[in-house]
Amino acid sequence: MGAYEYIKESIEREYKNRDDALKSKLINWRKEPSVVRVPRPTNITRARELGYKAKQGVVIVRVRIKKGKRKREKPRGGRKPSKNGRFFAYSTSLQSMAEGRASRKFINCEVLNSYYVGEDGTYRFYEAILLDRDHPAVSNDDNYKNVVKQKGRAYRALTSSGKKHRGL
Repeated sequence: MGAYEYIKESIEREYKNRDDALKSKLINWRKEPSVVRVPRPTNITRARELGYKAKQGVVIVRVRIKKGKRKREKPRGGRKPSKNGRFFAYSTSLQSMAEGRASRKFINCEVLNSYYVGEDGTYRFYEAILLDRDHPAVSNDDNYKNVVKQKGRAYRALTSSGKKHRGL
């Protein structure tokens, strides 16, 4: 077994057992802003599977998304009983919402992909892999060349999380 297999197993064990290390990470992440640039991926094996390379122009961002359904304001006046709900499920997944937030915060970057890194009672955390459009190390790389040309990938469901909701 290679080193990545051992790393993958240890991360899975950490998630499954809810280790103290993971709990302390989540406590710290909760105090940070909702979109934070991080120096390196939390789950390196998953990031590499999704196309991450440790080179200039490739950015990792951790995004915090609130769990649960959308709450609508209580309607004023008369409404049909069938339309009178207060909690509605989002049409997109929390992961694709996280990709959109990361894309809005870093406007010069395109979202390559994203992956789950943890959750607590209120929030779910994802890490998004972003590519700087104008960086020569990324724009000249054959693997990233077509991705950088697709502007607004996160909004048009061209990442792997969005394709699940497009019926593909």
